Amino acid sequence: MSKNNVLKGVILVALGATTYGMLATFVKMAYTEGYTTAEVTTSQFVLGIIGVLIINIFQKLKNKDKVVKATPKNIFSLMLAGTSLGMTSLFYYLAVKFIPVSIGIVLLMQTVWMGVLLEMILEKKLPSKQKVIAVFIVLFGTVLATNILKNDIVLDWRGIVWGVLAAASFTTTMFTANRVATEISPAQRSLFMLLGGSIIVFTFGFITQVTPFNLAIFLKWGIILSLFGTIIPPILMNLGFPLTGIGLGSIVSALELPVSVMMAFVLLNEKVILTQWIGIILIILAIIIMNINFKRKI
Repeated sequence: MSKNNVLKGVILVALGATTYGMLATFVKMAYTEGYTTAEVTTSQFVLGIIGVLIINIFQKLKNKDKVVKATPKNIFSLMLAGTSLGMTSLFYYLAVKFIPVSIGIVLLMQTVWMGVLLEMILEKKLPSKQKVIAVFIVLFGTVLATNILKNDIVLDWRGIVWGVLAAASFTTTMFTANRVATEISPAQRSLFMLLGGSIIVFTFGFITQVTPFNLAIFLKWGIILSLFGTIIPPILMNLGFPLTGIGLGSIVSALELPVSVMMAFVLLNEKVILTQWIGIILIILAIIIMNINFKRKI
């Protein structure tokens, strides 16, 4: 693979991670205007599905018979896998309702050690020393990044619970997304996963939305949330990862963490102290350690 292709892949993945890193700040801003979690998630998924559907139509018209059609089994598997995608959005947005965005993104990054644990259970083998070291670095970095050692910092337990649940569901999403119906186009896979996630989101909205649904959310925040959450990042990631490879792509995608914290710092005026930045750097370091091959080729 040429260096130009790798560089192109790095840029695409970096833009995708940066875009997704901005999402939670926009959600928090929507909350300050009185919109509910149900309104935020519903608008994001409805407009996201429409956007991805349009992309699929354009691809079908452009490539005609070259597009591999999804089988009923593919559709069912992807929609089932997509339920975890819906849960991730719900849990993450509920988390940032109770805790700062800078803390919420750190909790979401617990997918690093959760992924190692899930891999160990599914493959029935112990993780490498490299991964174990990375896990301990993540845990130590999390302690610093959440600033829980300070006695005057009190985090709402509801936000922590929702944040951990978001990380767990995101871990499931990542594993299933890379293993289910990989023979069909990324655009089709995204569409059916979004449809599966929408079942969770719409059910949540139906149960929890006690006030009349504010349709203004679609124009006010829905377009931004769908673009930054369900349309642009998956497209850029799907284009970039094949060029970078999983290892380098995972390292570059860690940009989501500092971008999310910086957005919260600039737009929400969230206080982020030095020890928190050190914790964030440690988490990024752990991701790098997990994805670098230290063994030299002879």
